[in-house]
Order: sequence, then C-alpha cells, then structure tokens
Amino acid sequence: MSIDVSTIFQIAGIGIIVAMIHTVLKQMGKEDMAHWVTVIGFVVVLFMVVRLLNQLFQEIKTIFLFQ
Repeated sequence: MSIDVSTIFQIAGIGIIVAMIHTVLKQMGKEDMAHWVTVIGFVVVLFMVVRLLNQLFQEIKTIFLFQ
C-alpha cells in the first residue's frame, strides 16, 4: 500500500475550498449555511480517510495472515 501524494493534495484542496466557502458565507451573514458546508467537507474527507484506513488494515491482514 503506497499512499499517493495526490490523495494528500485532494484532502488539502477540499480543506482549502471549504475554508474559502465558509469565509464567504460567513461574510454574507449566512453562518448556518457556512457551518453546513464545513460539516459536509468534514464528512467527505472522513470517508476518504476511512477508505485509506480500510486499505491499510487489509494490507496488515494480508501481511500477518499470509494470504
């Protein structure tokens, strides 16, 4: 399992975009919408990390169980 640098850049890009959208919405006075954007961005990144952790655990299982 080799993690690409592209995955790290995708997560960082999502974070930057979410932060920009959050700032713009907060400046417009739509703070509840800004918070929802942040939560949705967090959930998207969380799913990406869970998928990567699943790959890691599969690799560990393969190594230790000799499958």
